[in-house]
Amino acid sequence: MKSIKLGNAAIDGEIIGQHWKIAVEIKSGHDDVVRGLGQLSAALAYGYNSAALVVSVNHAKKLNSAVFNTQNIVVLGVDSKAQIHQIYP
Repeated sequence: MKSIKLGNAAIDGEIIGQHWKIAVEIKSGHDDVVRGLGQLSAALAYGYNSAALVVSVNHAKKLNSAVFNTQNIVVLGVDSKAQIHQIYP
């Protein structure tokens, strides 16, 4: 994966299907999740159909779910065994 520039923002990567594109932003426990949400919002404004924020499971469970009910952003949590879990919605 390589960084993709979108105006003043950049996302970590994308997943492309036949008629859709998903923006992906990966944040560690020390990264700014609010900034990540801004990056994903920019991606949605630039034509991505959906967006995924990838964080640790513990970090994901501390996030306010109300933020993800209004936008087309999915939160994925990665656990200590490198298994991916959909946390929100």
